[in-house]
Amino acid sequence: MTAEPVVRAHGVGKRYGPTVALHDVSLTVRPGESHALVGRNGAGKSTLVSILTGLSKPDTGAVEFGGRPAPALGDREGWRSRVACVYQHSTVIPHLTVAENLFLNRQPTGRFGISWSRLRRQAAELLESWRVAVDPDVPAGELSVEDRQLVEIARALSYGARFIVLDEPTAQLDSQAIERLFVRMRELQASGVTFLFISHHLQEVHEVCQAVTVLRDARHVVTAGVDELSRAQLIDAMTGEEGGLAVADAADRAPLPAGADAALTVEDLSGDDFAGVSFTLRRGEVLGLAGSNASGKHQVAETVYGLRAPSGGRVLLDGAALPAGDVGAALRAGIGCVPRDRHHQGLVLGLSIADNATMTVLDRLGPAGLAPPKAREARAATAIADYGVVAAGPEQEVSALSGGNQQKVVLARALAGDPRVLVLINPTAGVDVKSKEALLAVVDRVRAEGKAVLIVSDELDDLRPADRVLVLRSGRLVAEHQAGWSDGDLVADIEGVELDD
Repeated sequence: MTAEPVVRAHGVGKRYGPTVALHDVSLTVRPGESHALVGRNGAGKSTLVSILTGLSKPDTGAVEFGGRPAPALGDREGWRSRVACVYQHSTVIPHLTVAENLFLNRQPTGRFGISWSRLRRQAAELLESWRVAVDPDVPAGELSVEDRQLVEIARALSYGARFIVLDEPTAQLDSQAIERLFVRMRELQASGVTFLFISHHLQEVHEVCQAVTVLRDARHVVTAGVDELSRAQLIDAMTGEEGGLAVADAADRAPLPAGADAALTVEDLSGDDFAGVSFTLRRGEVLGLAGSNASGKHQVAETVYGLRAPSGGRVLLDGAALPAGDVGAALRAGIGCVPRDRHHQGLVLGLSIADNATMTVLDRLGPAGLAPPKAREARAATAIADYGVVAAGPEQEVSALSGGNQQKVVLARALAGDPRVLVLINPTAGVDVKSKEALLAVVDRVRAEGKAVLIVSDELDDLRPADRVLVLRSGRLVAEHQAGWSDGDLVADIEGVELDD
């Protein structure tokens, strides 16, 4: 006999006012598998997860765990014993220890309150039983992203849950940490743990999952074994269009003329986690910077646009040295930037699209530095149209936008001042396929206008528009690849391994 599914949602529907968030969606996850849930932003993934984890109630349909109806919405202990979600943004409390986080609100007690010795012992036993190599006495805020995720998984397992939802778990991990996470997932699967894996990285779906469900426009499109759907077919199912991911490849266009002027020059630059980095970026050129998260590539880019001060070397724009560690000076000189983390560095989430898109050019919108509301709204409306932002209007708060549309607002602001050099750090992180295409199409557009573009990314697709890709490893430049590079050659240099002949 076939074992009962760990979870089954059938005919689930959910509306928020006039908005249909889910329509007649079904999902079946079998014991011991990693089941991927994919779809564009707005496809219904988050709504389905909120229903599967007991945070919201479906308007239609039902959810079962092990063939039995899901607990009542108010039965939090019942839900915790069946399912847990490890979110992209950690829910551990940084100033509490690992042990305190593991048993928060259920600490063992003694005669005079909490028994700290028993708490530490139980935490150590729990971590050891699931092979999580973390000191239970360490404050959780000192852990790496990778270890915080494992602690959250261990906490979920301690409640008895054997079904774990992983929401974009690799978004903040480098390639080596991702591989370690996948090893642990396979080990946990062998121990009877089942995963629902949510990711925009479709190559990860094929690497770690056995089944995949695609949602599109709040509806179920297909469920199949991952070996039955290629990456292109997955993209087609997500978008409803044929052709897969359409990204301009620099190898398909004419090379940059040899005499093009230098726009940005980096001379022997050293700083946090990198040393002796030198390169030249020419007008109309797209330059990629690749490497692991520990390579120093993000720090180089952040030093170029002034977020970090270098310990040595200098950055020149059109031959003039930029002040060190001064973002404002970089902006005024003609550098626009999409930073690494849009939520903490790129947006003021409580403000509107108009506020966010124009905050770097307010002094240009009216006389004496005044920015009339009509001028601000007109500029924002133009940005919405030019960058394809899906929104109710310029005054909508950016916190209400999808990840892809938020990133388009950040890009609109970076280009609002007509910069000569555009620095993009992980420009498509956490966005869906169509948003990725739209964002990378802007790169090709500004390149054609004669601007210089520096792309720093963990995703190979983001580097396709680059005329050249420089590779950093352990803080130093180790390789350069011309347009037309192969994935294998580039990854080999990133990881520092030799390919077999």
